[in-house]
Amino acid sequence: MSVRVRVPTPLRRFTGGAEEVSVAGTTIATLVEDLEKNHPGIKERICDDEGKIRRFVNIFVNGDDIRFLDNLETAIKDGDEVSIVPAIAGG
Repeated sequence: MSVRVRVPTPLRRFTGGAEEVSVAGTTIATLVEDLEKNHPGIKERICDDEGKIRRFVNIFVNGDDIRFLDNLETAIKDGDEVSIVPAIAGG
């Protein structure tokens, strides 16, 4: 099973510059673990010390924000597209 993950520019140094990587997983939590296994250092940029998604990081599954789904337990399936989007502060 493979899910495409779109990687934002600030995190591409962990993926060798790739803007999209294939990752295995059945939930966002397992996807993040596989992402970390293949691209060491990226998880601490996405998750806080408790393993929760950082406040300034948004993750979307097929365009839907996981905060309005099941957060880290959001199910993913083969062919889904996951996007990691850093929040932009404005004012």
